[in-house]
Amino acid sequence: MTRSDQHISDASILPNWHELGFRSAIAYEDPFNTVTLDVVFTEPGGKIRRIPAYWAGDDQWRVRYSSRIAGLHSYRTECSDRANAGLHGINGTVCIASYQGDQPLLKHGAPIVAADHRHFTHEDGTPFFWLGDTWWMGLTDRLRWPDEFSLAASNRAEKGFTVIQLVAGLYPDMGAFDQRGQSTAGFPWTAGFGSIRPAFFDEADQKILHLVRQGLVPCIVGAWGYYLTWMGVDRMKAHWRYLVARWGALPVVWCAAGEQTMPWYLSENKPAETAQLRQGWTEVIRYIREIDGFHRLLTTHPVLSARDSVIEPGLLDFEMQQTGHGQQTGRHASQAHAGWKASPVMPVISGESRYEALEIDPAVTTRDVRQAFWAHLLNSGCAGHTYGANGLWQVNRKEYGFGKSPLGHDWGGTPWEAALDLPGSGQLAVAKRFLEGLPWHRFEVSGRLAGKWYQRSGTVPAVMTADGLSALCYIWDRTSVSVNTGILAGPVRAGWLDPVNGAVLAASAAKTANRHRHTFTIPGKNAGGDDDWILLLKAGETA
Repeated sequence: MTRSDQHISDASILPNWHELGFRSAIAYEDPFNTVTLDVVFTEPGGKIRRIPAYWAGDDQWRVRYSSRIAGLHSYRTECSDRANAGLHGINGTVCIASYQGDQPLLKHGAPIVAADHRHFTHEDGTPFFWLGDTWWMGLTDRLRWPDEFSLAASNRAEKGFTVIQLVAGLYPDMGAFDQRGQSTAGFPWTAGFGSIRPAFFDEADQKILHLVRQGLVPCIVGAWGYYLTWMGVDRMKAHWRYLVARWGALPVVWCAAGEQTMPWYLSENKPAETAQLRQGWTEVIRYIREIDGFHRLLTTHPVLSARDSVIEPGLLDFEMQQTGHGQQTGRHASQAHAGWKASPVMPVISGESRYEALEIDPAVTTRDVRQAFWAHLLNSGCAGHTYGANGLWQVNRKEYGFGKSPLGHDWGGTPWEAALDLPGSGQLAVAKRFLEGLPWHRFEVSGRLAGKWYQRSGTVPAVMTADGLSALCYIWDRTSVSVNTGILAGPVRAGWLDPVNGAVLAASAAKTANRHRHTFTIPGKNAGGDDDWILLLKAGETA
């Protein structure tokens, strides 16, 4: 039996994150496609976790492990080739220490679904608000490591973002092995999807680990949906097994595919392929759930609705929606509300909304971005939202842009550095700071609070806590609103949040009696010169 020397557990990489290395005793001509290796860990309390290992190149295999449970964790290896003494039947232990730092992801744990099935928390129950950013092509060589990637991550961490959505090498808006999809290490697969290329993922590791160190949750999109047509279900399962093995020990979120049921842009058989993608990706999602010993959150990025993208919606932990770049604000609101009402109950977020500065007709403005955020958020129960900046999602450089999609679209040339500081990201940061001062994790969509003024349109941009102490309403298409204050827990102190700069203005000098309905009128234009405001209502001791 031969063991490698590699056991990476240096706290400078990540506290309580361990990598164990194993060297194959048999030389395989095609290791990745010939053998698989699992490592079965047993926690101090007896709970067992089966974790897939990954091929690291040549004769090397590695497994990554982490835990929030302090103590000695034992393990044994199980190889598909039981005759391989270097990979099969090896026993050992890993020591996990209690984390003493303040980094939220390490202190509180990865995001999970909250007990109410409407919001997210960390593993220890601390509320987790999903404020995502879109870096679909962040693992390409256009966002260079370390300086550029670190700059972007710091910008988002400082603004309060909590999630970064990026694709694991099989990108949208291009075909397979398009040069724009390369990292400095090349592509994630060899030509024809023959074998995984560990060098691509060695480079990607640095970026993914850096996000975690910054307190940002990587939301890993395995591939754009149409790659399943080219690779087949078994090959896609192998791709996903590799991703789970590489990054499952980190506080990540899994997103099976991007625009999961959308065929290749130039396909001439789209109806049939759409059905095949729904079927095939459902099988892949079931497989991801089976092999992920850490049970990270799992969803998929849809054309419209994640629930509708799979045959078994219960396989998903939460619904990600795509609400459209050019849709009216009311459409974002109604789609969110449909998600809130749908079964099975789960958190709902917009994973792709209006991309700021997207060069469509008309171009997407900061106001558009802000309105989509608030209208969707309050109609879906305040679990979170993902922002997108044109120029950053595809990583345009100053020297050259991404270029055209297969259908001939050029989404615009804003460089990624400029996209980082488009005003919308700052306004969503303002929104998150405001919400953190409220019991946002207990908000529920409240049709009774809103009344008929919005329900007629199929939307309810109003939330309230079950105890009636706190409530919010979003107004974007009128100057006054009638609210049923009678359902609140006492006399109401009302205020207006300016969603542009975060200023809160009193709606009246005195408290409002909580009787029947009361009409509130917006205080003029907000700091951006627009008419949208958030009405804040506090009752009882919170007022």
